[in-house]
Amino acid sequence: MTRPRAARLGRIAVLALPSVIVLAATGITTVVAAAVQEQSIRAGVAEQVHGVASSLAGLPEVLAAVGSVVDAGTDDDLADAADLADATAALQPIASLVEGAAGVSYVVVTDDEGVRITHPDPDERGELVETTTTQVLEGEEFVGTETGPSGPTLRAKVPIVDADGDVIGMVAVGVLESTIAADRERALGGLLPWSIGALGVATLASVALSVTIARRLRRADAVDAESTQMRRQADALREQAHEFGTRLHVVRGLVAQDQGDDAVAYIDAVAPGLGRAPGAPPRRGVVAMATIEAVRGELDGHGASLELHIDEDVALDDDVLLVLANLCRNAAEAGATLVRCTLALRDGVVTIAVEDDGPGIDPGDAHRIFARGWSTRDDASGVGRGVGLDVVRRTVADRGGSVVVGRSALGGARFDADLAVPS
Repeated sequence: MTRPRAARLGRIAVLALPSVIVLAATGITTVVAAAVQEQSIRAGVAEQVHGVASSLAGLPEVLAAVGSVVDAGTDDDLADAADLADATAALQPIASLVEGAAGVSYVVVTDDEGVRITHPDPDERGELVETTTTQVLEGEEFVGTETGPSGPTLRAKVPIVDADGDVIGMVAVGVLESTIAADRERALGGLLPWSIGALGVATLASVALSVTIARRLRRADAVDAESTQMRRQADALREQAHEFGTRLHVVRGLVAQDQGDDAVAYIDAVAPGLGRAPGAPPRRGVVAMATIEAVRGELDGHGASLELHIDEDVALDDDVLLVLANLCRNAAEAGATLVRCTLALRDGVVTIAVEDDGPGIDPGDAHRIFARGWSTRDDASGVGRGVGLDVVRRTVADRGGSVVVGRSALGGARFDADLAVPS
């Protein structure tokens, strides 16, 4: 993935993030609220049916009616509807009244064997309860969901205990799960408008935030583009200043050698358009010697001496002189006292070796010394450092060559560059 595309995707993600957070937060809140609402409804129903069952189990009328049929049947010979008719007549009106008043689905009262005395469906009266009875008839209460004749219900079963502490029957009160589901849907229906409203408000807020972020990103892009352009212009100016300094040294060398005509011709060659008609080009050999003398004088100003060995067949063109001058200047500015340069021609390639007795290059910096702006020295001039080696790198590359740095036999750094001879 390219960097611009990755940046675009990153910005889209940043702009979409507020909306995603809003949707996720609202969705999670709604789900959690619905779950809490359902738990609250079920807990309320469980408390309701248990309260009704407990109240009925202690009602004197229930105790009297159920106590009257304790001997109506046994485990081997269960009582039937006829045996329980009088108790049913006494308790069914109470059960029906409680069902309507408490809003429960059914109220069932049984004898001590679990045979129904009351039930909303007359056909179920006198029938044995099909669900949990044993533990209740042994004195334990039960609250949970079971499936009976009416369907799945959340029910409570409470034993009926007489004055002697004996279990003589059971009261079962339940609410259909379908009723609980309807209550949950009504509660959710009341919750959804609030959730939708909150989602709408939060979405508007997130859109406003995204717009604000987008504007700031565009402003940042404009500032970054302007900053990049300024950096490029500054780099160009630093390079021009660097090359201008080099050319001034050449002019100074020509003047110092009393080569005024060559100095003027050199100026015309490197700075055309000064209002003077072009004349003969400067003599290359004179310019080369002036450049070398200028480099020698510059090194002398830094307290360094120059040893130079040039093969006779090496053509000292502008690129070769530029690489040589920058590498020598770099060595002197690094603190060398001796700079040794060797230029040779091998198989159509000019090789340049510059070594010194300075502090050398830290191996950890060897991979980045040719980067523009890199330097170990402070910029006292204010025009920027780290230009010379970058110029060397680009000049050598334009001539199809390369430049490497290593350790010199003199104790400092050694630079080896090669440039193809122009065809």
